[in-house]
Amino acid sequence: PPEPPPTQPVWQHRRMDKPAYLAALRRDGDAFATACAAAGPEAPVPTCPGWTVADLTWHLAEVLHFWAGIVADQRDTWEGYVEPERPADAQALMEFYRDRLEHTLAVLAAADPAQPNWTWAADHTAGFVIRRMAQETAVHLADAQLAAGLPPTVEPALASDGIDEFLEHFLEGQPGAAPIGGSVHIHCTDVAGEWTVRETDDGAFAVTREHAKGDCAIRGAAADILLALWRRAPLSTCDVVGDVEVAARFVAASRLE
Repeated sequence: PPEPPPTQPVWQHRRMDKPAYLAALRRDGDAFATACAAAGPEAPVPTCPGWTVADLTWHLAEVLHFWAGIVADQRDTWEGYVEPERPADAQALMEFYRDRLEHTLAVLAAADPAQPNWTWAADHTAGFVIRRMAQETAVHLADAQLAAGLPPTVEPALASDGIDEFLEHFLEGQPGAAPIGGSVHIHCTDVAGEWTVRETDDGAFAVTREHAKGDCAIRGAAADILLALWRRAPLSTCDVVGDVEVAARFVAASRLE
């Protein structure tokens, strides 16, 4: 009998290491400040309806402040957290942001990624926070760049890792969302990265890192796919093959925070 065709090897995602995440946080954190200055504090942020650049700056500064405290104190709960007072003027707000960025970088650099601490995810380690802060900052950099009228930029390897993180931790059905009604294959064309997402009987999603045929495929540069998943860019920036409606329902059904 003829030999069976060779199987496509499963792509095994490897997380970026701690130095790479911290380098990304430094690079994108500084670029965020530059983009905010270019846009101006009162500029609207088109990807965050109702927010100005000042609101976006405060949000990212407060997120960094929160997670640095969780890791530095090895807290086992978020309860008891006291939100800092928002600076009154734009210059003080940017100074607060830059201070929180430096503080967070120092805290995360000193932390063992295996250190246990509270997170909202199943992964209760400082390593989760290190990865999350790099990815959070990358997406908000895109927000700031779009507010400034600049093309959004996400480094390709970081974007591929961001897709993996999104599918692992943020892919939960939105309450009331329609079933996606099919499977979705996601394929980065510029760096390694392939995933297949299938809907389960209970309305959840099963994700495998593999090359497989889906009812639709979302292909493109890793940055374009990541920004589409986070609804920072239209799905049309990617190449959608197969059932376009399945792809649209898939993006619409994901949970964003």
